[in-house]
Amino acid sequence: MSTETKIEDICPALLPGRFAAGEDPAKRDQILEGAWRVFKRKGFDAASMNDITKEAAVSKGTIYVYFQSKDDLFAALIDRHRAAFALSMRDILAGTEEVRDGLWQFGDAFIHKVTCTDMIPAMRSALGVLDRMPKLSKRFFVAAPNNVRVVLRDFLQHHVDQGTLVIPDVDLAARQFIELATGTFFKMRLFGELQGEAPPDEVKHVLSSAIHVFMAAYGTKVA
Repeated sequence: MSTETKIEDICPALLPGRFAAGEDPAKRDQILEGAWRVFKRKGFDAASMNDITKEAAVSKGTIYVYFQSKDDLFAALIDRHRAAFALSMRDILAGTEEVRDGLWQFGDAFIHKVTCTDMIPAMRSALGVLDRMPKLSKRFFVAAPNNVRVVLRDFLQHHVDQGTLVIPDVDLAARQFIELATGTFFKMRLFGELQGEAPPDEVKHVLSSAIHVFMAAYGTKVA
């Protein structure tokens, strides 16, 4: 019988295709997706870790390897939604050169995100625990690189540097454009007045007006 020591006997996680405990991205995504379905269906307070393990089809031991608590899991979901949204918006703006086109693409994508995806349910879940867990809920709005407002701010700053915009406070301008372009749809969707996709003609009307007002305030003849 061979007495040769094999690497899998010492550390199975070092085998090709194997991950150390808590480091398998596919398993982590599986848990997060299951948790999100539970949170949407039951709400944060009513959801239990048992519910999530069943929905995600993992053991309780596995879920605690990846997340210490329900709060920890919820925080990861917020970060995931925010980062995915910001990344998609950064990709959209990266494909535009002209400032008006960039603002249109940004606003149109933001309105779609507000009205046709899980963004609003995610924000409702965050708002539901705001008083009890303020730091957790504020993760939606933190000024980090993966925040959509920062993505727009970087785009605006690029055009300031190029001389197509004159903006004394770029962060404020980013906030203003988001409110101008999407505030109406965001609030209507958040409070249930708007169900599903916004009417295309209304989107065009609101977005055209938002860009007109924004460029009147910050545009130059070059733009």
